[in-house]
Amino acid sequence: MNPDGSTDDDGSRTGAAGHLRATRRSLPIALLRARESVMAHFRPMLTRHDLTEQQWRVMRVLAEDGELDATQLAARALILAPSLTRMIRLLERRGLILLRKDTEDGRRTLVRIAPEGLALIDRISPESAAIYRMLEDRCGGPELDELMDRLERLIGHLGQPEAPPED
Repeated sequence: MNPDGSTDDDGSRTGAAGHLRATRRSLPIALLRARESVMAHFRPMLTRHDLTEQQWRVMRVLAEDGELDATQLAARALILAPSLTRMIRLLERRGLILLRKDTEDGRRTLVRIAPEGLALIDRISPESAAIYRMLEDRCGGPELDELMDRLERLIGHLGQPEAPPED
């Protein structure tokens, strides 16, 4: 809103804080709204399987990438290291992941998914696929593919985050 109460064409306003986009046109806020809209469909599934979003991401990354050290896993799963440390302990106690010391560097812990973790992913996969089909039905498969391509290009232009966000 401008000093006279009007807004610019893009919904932004000019004031003491400078030129700000309206929150409805703010990229970070729009991405968060989109994430929440999508995750609202996946959270009940994860809750039924006693998993958090972060635990699911860790398991999915390990299932796709194989054995990783904690730093690599944190970066790929977009989880802060302190959160990952607690999560690794919990997932190991549940028998979903396996840990071992790196034989070349005893300070490094290597993490891989356990057979029970793979079995859990296999049990969840049909539910996850059904949610994706529903999203494609509601939004259009080609539109979702285009959105994913655009998001990948955006990340390519801006770069990967150096510090993953905390959930």
